[in-house]
Amino acid sequence: MMRWLKQWWPAIVWAGVIWSFSTGLFTSENTASVIIPILHWLFPRASMQTLHFIHHLTRKSAHFTEYFIFSLLLLHGIRAGRREAHLKWTLATIALVGCWAALDEFHQSFVPGRTPAVSDVLLDTTGGIAAQIVVGLLALWRVIHKKGSDESARAHKAEALNVD
Repeated sequence: MMRWLKQWWPAIVWAGVIWSFSTGLFTSENTASVIIPILHWLFPRASMQTLHFIHHLTRKSAHFTEYFIFSLLLLHGIRAGRREAHLKWTLATIALVGCWAALDEFHQSFVPGRTPAVSDVLLDTTGGIAAQIVVGLLALWRVIHKKGSDESARAHKAEALNVD
């Protein structure tokens, strides 16, 4: 039980963070009351239309980013400390991200001031997929780098044998 909890607690906590972002506290109006003044301070000559557009982009970027992180944490739980990688783990992670995104949007349908959107589920899932692509590219880079290091080590060993 403790090992399972050790692997999964980050994803469980982050799922709770995502859930809290779906409350009435984080409606567009509430976040605008904080973000728009900051944007106005940063860009004093920007029109209100531009500031609201940047606010919208900030909110959508948050969707992508929170599910990017969630995807990494889910993969950590699924891998359970194992170093190898499997496509089924990646696909399971993406499926869990998509399910949580859909459940989160469903939750928002009951929250005053919040509106569920299929486009947000797609954006959230895209963030999760992007995280898995990054993980895959890093794994590929490690394999290529290790192969290059092994070849270099063999060349140095052969060179050393020829010198003696």
